[in-house]
Amino acid sequence: MSKELIESILTEERFEELYVAIDANIGRKGPLMPTLHAAQNIFGAIPYEVQKVISERMNVPLAEIYGVVTFYSRFSLVPKGEFVVSVCLGTACYVKGSQNIIDEIEKIIDVKVGNTSPDGKFTLEATRCIGACGLAPVMTVGEEVYGRVELSDVSTIMAKYL
Repeated sequence: MSKELIESILTEERFEELYVAIDANIGRKGPLMPTLHAAQNIFGAIPYEVQKVISERMNVPLAEIYGVVTFYSRFSLVPKGEFVVSVCLGTACYVKGSQNIIDEIEKIIDVKVGNTSPDGKFTLEATRCIGACGLAPVMTVGEEVYGRVELSDVSTIMAKYL
């Protein structure tokens, strides 16, 4: 993830929106989680700079915030792309060739697993079982689920998003 992409999300307007969310949650019981959810929605990620502001304004140790952000998969340290492409690597999908699907997607969008393209268009993720084993191998692009994916299908699927 490029530093420029992270810096592009750290606007004054977004921090103002974060301050409002922090103030709204600070008097509540268990204010950290709703504040982190708000930060994720506002910035699309919770990078160090955002964690630091939350820590200072809520008087919560930065290490605690980092621990929560990195524990829950809902939160991300870096912005996700416009299209999040996920390929299941659960047992059924893996046995049916999902690693080859990931390799092909990496070639098509020029992004390695766990990364976002410099233009912010794609994030590629390898996931564990998504509960659609009967459709193995499975991939998703955003909310769209593609089942029984053949290696020959990958270029057609990805062409919809290029």
